[in-house]
Amino acid sequence: MPDTLPDISTEADIRLMVDTFYGKVNHDALLAPIFNGFAQVNWESHLPIMYDFWSSILLGSARYHGRPFPKHLPLPIDATHFKRWLELFLTTVDELYAGPKAEEAKLRALNIANMFEYRLRQRGPLQVH
Repeated sequence: MPDTLPDISTEADIRLMVDTFYGKVNHDALLAPIFNGFAQVNWESHLPIMYDFWSSILLGSARYHGRPFPKHLPLPIDATHFKRWLELFLTTVDELYAGPKAEEAKLRALNIANMFEYRLRQRGPLQVH
């Protein structure tokens, strides 16, 4: 009988999900150059923000108080990037967890990706100066 995966239920689960996901992002041919090259993400400060973000969404911790969308406006990203981000996220959740909170995490990620991609499309083409 195969072992069943746990659901997302603790801060440690959130941390594992976020760390595993961004580990994949850091090795992805499409996304790594955006995060590490163009955006020059400081992972030491970014990851705790992502823990708070996902903890607030999935566990109701209410620790996240930021506005994530504006930080994405200057990035040279399009639907292809959001599709890859979502693929990596969904794969990560499916590898680690199963249950109602895992499904909620995937649905929330889908909604975030769709909304961000839509809003970025509304800004029009990036202007290079």
